Amino acid sequence: MIDHRRLRVALLGAGSVGSQVAHLLLTQAAELAERSGADLELAGIAVRDVDAPRDVDLPRELLTTDAEGLIVGSDIVIELMGGIEPARAHILTALNSGADVVTGNKALLATHGAEIFDAADQVGASVSYEAAVAGAIPIVRPLKDSLAGDRVVRIMGIVNGTTNYILDRMDKEGADFADVLAQAQALGYAEADPTADVEAYDAAQKAAILASLAFHTSVPLEAVHREGITSIDKAMIDGARAAGYVIKLLAVCERLPADGDQGEDGEEISVRVYPALVGRDHPLASVHGANNAVFVEAEAAGALMFYGAGAGGIQTASAVLGDVVSAARRHIAGGVGVGESPRMSVPVAPIGRITTRYQITLEVDDEPGVLAHVASILSEGGISVATVEQTVEQPAEEAAAEQAPAPRRARLVIGTHHAREQALGDTVARLSSSDVVERVVSVLRVEGE
Repeated sequence: MIDHRRLRVALLGAGSVGSQVAHLLLTQAAELAERSGADLELAGIAVRDVDAPRDVDLPRELLTTDAEGLIVGSDIVIELMGGIEPARAHILTALNSGADVVTGNKALLATHGAEIFDAADQVGASVSYEAAVAGAIPIVRPLKDSLAGDRVVRIMGIVNGTTNYILDRMDKEGADFADVLAQAQALGYAEADPTADVEAYDAAQKAAILASLAFHTSVPLEAVHREGITSIDKAMIDGARAAGYVIKLLAVCERLPADGDQGEDGEEISVRVYPALVGRDHPLASVHGANNAVFVEAEAAGALMFYGAGAGGIQTASAVLGDVVSAARRHIAGGVGVGESPRMSVPVAPIGRITTRYQITLEVDDEPGVLAHVASILSEGGISVATVEQTVEQPAEEAAAEQAPAPRRARLVIGTHHAREQALGDTVARLSSSDVVERVVSVLRVEGE
C-alpha cells in the first residue's frame, strides 16, 4: 500500500452541496487518495447550527461552529457557505495562512474576485472555483487553461437552471409564468424568494466570471447589463414559436470593435444577460429542463459547447472535488499556486454598443395607414425591416346594442435586420409615443445567428 502524505481539509458549509462533498470525502477516501496522491482528511465541517437537519447524515464530531479555528492549520479550505460575509473573511484567513481555497461562491467572486486572487498571489496559494459557474459542467478550467493560448471571441450560454426550467415549460406546455414558477418552487428548482434567478442576478454574476476568464480582464458586476424573465408571457412564447424561435435567458460575452482608441487591443467587450430569441435549430434551443449549456467560440478552436446539469447537490459536488484533487496534487508536487491570467484593462461597453437583430411586438389600431406610419418611424431610425406579421384581435362582445363598437386592435410582430442597440432603443421610444401605437408589447433580441 502506498503511504500517502496526509492533507487536512476544512469544509465551510453543509448545505445541499456541502453535505454531498463531505459524504464523498468520507466514503471515497481511498479512491481520492489514489487520484490526488494524498490522504484527504476531513478535519471538520463549519456550520451555523450543528443540530440543523441535513440532506446527508454527517458524523456529529466533525461539526463545529468555529470556522476560524477549523481553518487554522488546514491545507485546503472548501468554502460552500455562500453570500459575501463571513465567506470573504474566511477565505482571506485561509489564504493568508497558506491554504489553498476551493469555492463555489459566484456572488463573492463576482464582487470581490480581484481582492481574493491578489491575496492568493501574495502567498503563492491557489483559488479554484469550477463549481461557481454552471454546476457540474467543466467550463472554468477549459477557459482558464485549455483555451489560454487561443483567443475567445464570444461566449453565449444558459447558466441558470431555474429560469431555463420555467421558460422550457412555458414553451412546451403553453403554461403561464406564475404557474410554472410555483411548480419550480414546489420541486426545489426555485427558492421561496426567486428574485436572484428570475431577475437574472445569478446569471449576471456568472457572466462576469466567464467574461473575466475568457477575456483576461476584470469585469465588475455592475458593468453587466441585466434583464430578467418576469415580463415574458404566454403571448411572447407563442409569438417566438410561430417565428421559429424559442426564448432563453442568455449570458452573452463578446468582443466588440471599439469606437475610437479604447482598450489595450483597440477593443471593447460586451457582457450582458437577458431573455433572447434563439433559433430552434441552434444547439442552445435543445437545452431543456434545469440543464445548463455554454457555447464558446474561439478563433483557433472554433465552436465548442459544454452541456450538463447546472445545479444539484451531488452534481455540483463533483466539480468541487475535482478542484480539491487538483489542489492536493499541487501540494504534493510543491511550488506556488497557479494564479489568474494577467489582467488586462479592456473596457466593458454599454448595452447601446451591441449590434444584433430584434423582434418588436406592437399593439396598434387596425386602421389604414398604421403599418405605413410604423414603417416610416423605423426607416427614420435606420432600422431595416426583415419580416412583418400582423394578427387582428377581435373585440369583445358589446354589453349593450346601443354601445359604440370597440375599435379593433392589431398586433404587429416586426423582425429587423441587424441594428445598433442605441438606434433601436431610440426608435422604440418614438414608436411608444406615436399616436398610432397603443403600446410596445415587447422587444426581444435575436442571438445565435
